[in-house]
Amino acid sequence: MKFPAIILFTAIYSIAPIVSLAEIDFNKDIKPILSENCYYCHGPDENTREAKLRLDDFQSATAEKNGAAAIVPNHPDDSELIYRIISDDPDEVMPPPESKLKLTNNQKDLLKEWIKSGAKYDKHWAFLKPEKPKLKNNQHPIDELVAKTLNESELEPSLEADPATLARRLSLDLTGLPPSHEKVTQFVEDHSPDAYNNLVTELLNSKAYGERMTWEWLDAARYADSNGYQGDSERTMWPWRDWVIKSFNENMPFDKFTIWQIAGDLLPNSTEEQKLATGFLRNHPINGEGGRIAEENRVDYVMDMTETTGTVWMGLTFNCCRCHDHKFDPITQKEYYQLSAFFNQTPLNGGGRSGQMEPVLLVQSDEQKEEIKKTEGELLALDKKIKERKITVENEGPQIKKDPNWKILSPTEFKANTQKLTVQKDHSILASGENPKNDTYTIKAKTDISEISSLRLEALMDPTMTGGGLSRSDSGNFVLTGFEASIIKEGLKEPVPLVIGSAEATFEQGSLKIASSYDGNPQSGWAVYEGRVVDREHEAVFRLKEKITAGKGTIIQFVLRHDSQNANHNLGRFRLSISEKSDAPLNKGSKNLDAQLAELNQKRKELSDRLNNQKKSGPKVMIMKDMDKVRTTYILDKGSYEKRGEEVNMGTPSVLPAMPEKFPKNRLGLAQWIVSPENPLTSRVIVNRFWQQIFGVGIVKTSEDFGTQGETPANQEILDYLATTFVESGWNVKELLKLIVTSNTYKQSSKATKISENETNYSLDPENRLLSRGPRFRMPSWMLRDNALAASGILVPKIGGSPVNTYQPEGVWEEASFGKKRYSRDNGEKLYRRGLYTFWRRIIAPPAFFDNSNRQTCTVKPFRTNTPLHALYMFNDVSFVEASRALAEMAMTTTKKNDLDRLDFIFKRLLARSPIPTEQDIILKSLNRSRQSYTKDPGSASEFLSIGERPVNDKLDPIEHAAWTATSLAIMNLDEAVTKQ
Repeated sequence: MKFPAIILFTAIYSIAPIVSLAEIDFNKDIKPILSENCYYCHGPDENTREAKLRLDDFQSATAEKNGAAAIVPNHPDDSELIYRIISDDPDEVMPPPESKLKLTNNQKDLLKEWIKSGAKYDKHWAFLKPEKPKLKNNQHPIDELVAKTLNESELEPSLEADPATLARRLSLDLTGLPPSHEKVTQFVEDHSPDAYNNLVTELLNSKAYGERMTWEWLDAARYADSNGYQGDSERTMWPWRDWVIKSFNENMPFDKFTIWQIAGDLLPNSTEEQKLATGFLRNHPINGEGGRIAEENRVDYVMDMTETTGTVWMGLTFNCCRCHDHKFDPITQKEYYQLSAFFNQTPLNGGGRSGQMEPVLLVQSDEQKEEIKKTEGELLALDKKIKERKITVENEGPQIKKDPNWKILSPTEFKANTQKLTVQKDHSILASGENPKNDTYTIKAKTDISEISSLRLEALMDPTMTGGGLSRSDSGNFVLTGFEASIIKEGLKEPVPLVIGSAEATFEQGSLKIASSYDGNPQSGWAVYEGRVVDREHEAVFRLKEKITAGKGTIIQFVLRHDSQNANHNLGRFRLSISEKSDAPLNKGSKNLDAQLAELNQKRKELSDRLNNQKKSGPKVMIMKDMDKVRTTYILDKGSYEKRGEEVNMGTPSVLPAMPEKFPKNRLGLAQWIVSPENPLTSRVIVNRFWQQIFGVGIVKTSEDFGTQGETPANQEILDYLATTFVESGWNVKELLKLIVTSNTYKQSSKATKISENETNYSLDPENRLLSRGPRFRMPSWMLRDNALAASGILVPKIGGSPVNTYQPEGVWEEASFGKKRYSRDNGEKLYRRGLYTFWRRIIAPPAFFDNSNRQTCTVKPFRTNTPLHALYMFNDVSFVEASRALAEMAMTTTKKNDLDRLDFIFKRLLARSPIPTEQDIILKSLNRSRQSYTKDPGSASEFLSIGERPVNDKLDPIEHAAWTATSLAIMNLDEAVTKQ
């Protein structure tokens, strides 16, 4: 088939003759005319439809109304459409003059011929399942299909590019980095038949491959390290970015890659990695501006997810349907909201401005997980020691750490009214036997202390108590209703009461204060219940009104009364101490019976705290999760969140194959439907973007729009072959790329080839849509920077990690954020990471990436620029100047002191080839001019060399170093150096 000469299309079609009657194809020749000129008023959107006429539908277009029909098949002269498009009457002609649209004569003739041939309508090509073309020979399939197109256009393929050019082209396409000189030499000198394929395989297996493939996916996923809008709060979505790199490097099948990102959380027994993948949908901006209504935000987020999914996987402009039926594609507003219902089930309410808004996933690095594992191991070992020590204490008694402020008493006499009291090895007393409602203990102990000013009562935990607490009551609590103390001295007939002046305790339960234990009222007392079974030890200190003289042979007696109305609230285990000091301290920390055990427990607490902090440490990634109860979705009038109309259920556009009943009616089912072999769009849309990545333009140029307003592919057979092969391969991305880059079509020289005296394949096909030569286009800004760092040997090849702040002009963030965000540049190796890891502030993208999407919305089509700003950036940005200095240093220190050798070294690092004589002559003259300039002004040489953080090699002559730096920078800015060719 020859190409139609429709000026609506790109210039390539102008070289083809006008199509004949037999060659008219509705999708390629007719629909573009109708879509561009007629569908707005006579298309799918009922709200803007005029005269109740649809020209996108055969039945409507051919229906007779008021004695006439827009289209009468086989009879153009009877067709109202033809009458209107050829009319000279401004009130009759279509398109109307005010639309500023006008058909060419060729287009009018095409419409006439089409109606004359029967006015056959075909379903839009992209909505038909792709069929694999039948190949006729043993050529590479891409080459056979391209040859067919070239023959029809009377063009010839170009010769194969030289090996060095191919090595550089392949390396840039598959890793985004230049090849090393050694790798180029190895490839050029390898004449084996497998040399090229081996290089392809090696590059596909490089870790840099995953990084290169990830960049475009970040643009499509609107990835950024901040929320956007005025507040532009930071977020930590970078573990998702690292997952994408890992997925490409591991060659995850693309259908799996899709399902995980849309619905990984809904997979059975979903893993942390599968949940992490759903961060794709949560990459949308978050609006936390004051006065913004939460529900309005929430609806915006749902719409963003819907439209991003539609663009990335289906190549359709769903955003056109927010407010009305699509004006050009057969997608209704209702279908838009049915699709959005899949994403309308998250628990988000739209409030807040946090970049870690629930649901989130704490993602820890392998190093962090290793540290957690190490700490858990230390805890296990420590628990073993604690267990062993407890056995020792039980058998041998505790090693009590002496407190110089207190003298622990060893009871000599002890009795209870009912229970059995026994003294333990730590000098505490344990109550056992019958568990009465109330009980009173009397304890006597000898002391040689000279004076007594304070008394201490420790309530100790014991395994025999309720819950291991302090008593055998139902809660392990006690109520001490009376605490009395007296001394018995030789020569005295009666004990001398010790008058308590004040007291304090580690805890007091409501009104049951420590002071109530010595007020003589049996209805009150001291208790320590905290709303749960008592699980800690307590103590009380009683300070005497006046200190008492004791001395050798003094016996001190204690009476502990438990007369509470609460049954069994009798102290179970306790210990008594005295002190000469009136300010002897109350131990408010946790008590321990054994000094060594106390030390071990303290270590355990520290380890436990460390483990808790480790488990909480790390970035939180916003992920997807559905609510238990289905949220109702409504059609929103004009897309306004508060104007709810008809309720809708989850569904997919009717123009596409229906979702099978076996698929779940949720995001998982949607994801499975998207990658179903029956879906005509997904495989085409994805392989088209991979082709775009290699050739600079997709087989369908409008990679963001496969609808009727998008381009009809001239090489649809190539697209369909790749799409069907991709699915058959199990959605194998590396295999697809290998298929593309091993074709002779890819290997062609990108140079313009003369076709005739006045024409070249470039002049006839400037965008290379017919593929008569190899791909050649300016590298994107991120690749330019990566190449400069790599060629100069200062690129840090570390994979993944948190974003970095590289060189950036002063005041950029501050100006964009009204001074609220201040830029703090990183240092060291962080300055030399690949651009993929640069912190991406959504309101002001990194200036270094001037030709990139701002990532505020999904973008699947790259920008190409060639402006003065481009050159100014590359000649003056710190990264490029510093890289040029490093490259110059390498040339000066690794080659002979010969200008030609140094120049050859720099050329091979940047261009993968040696300079030709004319280039040598021009560049060496420039080098000598730089030498003369810096010799006259040595200070400018030093100033030039000081640019960048990297230390200057003071062993090199600064004049010579500066001159070679300027030369390296000039070569780095050559058209060839900034172009993939």
